[in-house]
Amino acid sequence: MLLKPFDPWRNPLCTCLNKLTFNPYTGCDHKCIYCYATSYIPNFQNCRPKKHLTTQLQKEAQHLKGQLISIANSSDPYPTIEKTLKLTRQCLQILSNHNCRIQIITKSNLVTRDTDVLEKTPSIVAFTIITDNDNLAKQLEPNAPHTSHRLQAIQTLTRKGIPVCVRIDPIIPSLNDNPEQLIRTLAALGVKHITSSTYKAKHDNWKRFSQTFPTTAKQLEPLYFKKGEKIGGYRYLPKQLRYNLMNRIRKQTQEARMTFGTCREGFPQLNTATCDGVEYCQLRR
Repeated sequence: MLLKPFDPWRNPLCTCLNKLTFNPYTGCDHKCIYCYATSYIPNFQNCRPKKHLTTQLQKEAQHLKGQLISIANSSDPYPTIEKTLKLTRQCLQILSNHNCRIQIITKSNLVTRDTDVLEKTPSIVAFTIITDNDNLAKQLEPNAPHTSHRLQAIQTLTRKGIPVCVRIDPIIPSLNDNPEQLIRTLAALGVKHITSSTYKAKHDNWKRFSQTFPTTAKQLEPLYFKKGEKIGGYRYLPKQLRYNLMNRIRKQTQEARMTFGTCREGFPQLNTATCDGVEYCQLRR
């Protein structure tokens, strides 16, 4: 099956509405040091399309009845090879033809290529942008498109009336924990919603993080591994620190007149809209 229920394990911290998840590709070539999927998908950085992708999706789409489809939660739907293969584009066309609502989660400006499909489909594009500093972003997300390119893509989409939200996720103390200027920039570009979450440490991503930012990792290590919490196999920052970080970003987002949601932090009271902003894909344009 390509189309699967999102969060079938029903994580108690997940506040997402019911939706289906779909990944056109297995793996991703962005090489983000904080990536969580590398811990459960073998050979993750070798990005490859799913077998019989469009044929299988066409079969499964026959049974859809306007569900919300989230693309993609374990890999970016716009890896480097998508520019040539155009498989995500073909999948969007299939889902659009079956009257689905579509949420795209990406770090790539290549999504603007598919505005013709998104304009005629109830949809929302969620960009992950964790900093407006291209140099810092290059360290955190070595192969992903520059932040500045994503900001340009947001402008293109919003001008065409396609709703956009942004995931400022993960927040890492002392690196990107005060994104006030980024939030103002996003509001000026017409972004509807901000989702945010703190960095959760796992063995493999902590190893990469420590190698890239050894000084910061030394400062954060006691917060994660002594004072923090272990939830669902992840090491979290202490609860009060997480709350303070999320509440500050919530206030900055509200001041910029956007809605806000946290992702798997345990603070649903901070949300001013659905956590991932998918309600905006209902908007008529």
